[in-house]
Amino acid sequence: MLIIKDAKLLSGQKEVVRHILIKDGKIFSITKKLSKVTQEQIIDAQHNFVIPGMIDCHVHLRDMELAHKEDFLTGTKAAAAGGVTTVLDMPNSKPQTITAAALEQKRAVAKKAIVNYGFHFGCTPQFDPEEIKKAKNVASTKLFMNPSTGNMCIEDGLLINKIFQYSRMMCVHAEDEKVPVAVEYANKTKKRLYLCHLSLKSEVEFLKKNKTKNIFAEVCPHHLFLTNDDVQRLKGFGMMKPNLRRKEDQEALWKAIHNGIIDTIGSDHAPHTKEEKMQDIACCPFGVPGLETTLPLLLNAVNEGKLSLQNVVELTSKNPAKIFGIKNKGLLKEGYDADLVIISMRKRKKVDNAALRTKCGWSPFHGTMLQGWPILTMVNGKVIFCDGLISEIPGCEVGYHEL
Repeated sequence: MLIIKDAKLLSGQKEVVRHILIKDGKIFSITKKLSKVTQEQIIDAQHNFVIPGMIDCHVHLRDMELAHKEDFLTGTKAAAAGGVTTVLDMPNSKPQTITAAALEQKRAVAKKAIVNYGFHFGCTPQFDPEEIKKAKNVASTKLFMNPSTGNMCIEDGLLINKIFQYSRMMCVHAEDEKVPVAVEYANKTKKRLYLCHLSLKSEVEFLKKNKTKNIFAEVCPHHLFLTNDDVQRLKGFGMMKPNLRRKEDQEALWKAIHNGIIDTIGSDHAPHTKEEKMQDIACCPFGVPGLETTLPLLLNAVNEGKLSLQNVVELTSKNPAKIFGIKNKGLLKEGYDADLVIISMRKRKKVDNAALRTKCGWSPFHGTMLQGWPILTMVNGKVIFCDGLISEIPGCEVGYHEL
């Protein structure tokens, strides 16, 4: 039995101090009082908050032919340091995850991950939609309705309709006028739709009127904390899809969070090397890393009064698990997996490129002072990050409930 003592927990609108008992990788009990235990069994939370580990639904871990940018080990080390205990990897890798065979190839390389992991399946204009039926244990099918990394954009309406019909759930890159189109397909096929990285005020306004119980919306930290005014400073390091937007778009995203239109925050961790990003801005690859900085950025926003810690837990843990039907995750609850994070809301630290675990070694938030950082990350009852040190203990592939 492992015990996390003197943990500050959120209980409704209240903060309470409890002791968390962990056995066989799961939360065995959450209690007010402790019986006698040996010192070796105890982790002292010192009245810091303990929250469920972040479930990052939108991650590009590269590997295989793109391992020079990132791989499942380096990317999940970054995740561990950032308080992320589960990642769902996107299919626009190389090779693309558009066949059952490619999915199994990615499963094999993912075994070195030190956090829990899952996969989104993919599709291209030329692929066989029957492959969707062969893909086992996937979170969703990812559809690109706008151009992005990997040339996977599909415009054929008949093919899109079939992809929706065959899929467990749809995860869609749809910008601006494509958002209503994606919602129309979801309504027609009665499928759950997860809209990735909303970035525009117009998208928010549409969802205000058209969001249903089967439509879910994500926003990314770079759109919450950067605008197009930052591109001149960041140059290629600020290039991403969707692009950084205007201040009024950013403000609309924050309002949408508070109004319940936004369901999740995902990092869209998309690392590229410094050399690639230092090319001419017109031809450098799109994407920024974010696994290590998403939760600290949000905790800093809590300290600044922009949202509550309860908001953070719902957007990064509870809602992702519920939306994708991820088994035994997203809550601090008896019987659930012991995937959790101890956070210090007082710890102040600058984002420092030299200290990042991601293989690409940079962040658009380099030099930013943030208050609120993970100080311990636990996956399946095992401590994988503590006091800045990483333990390379393998994670597990997640399972899913029926939706």
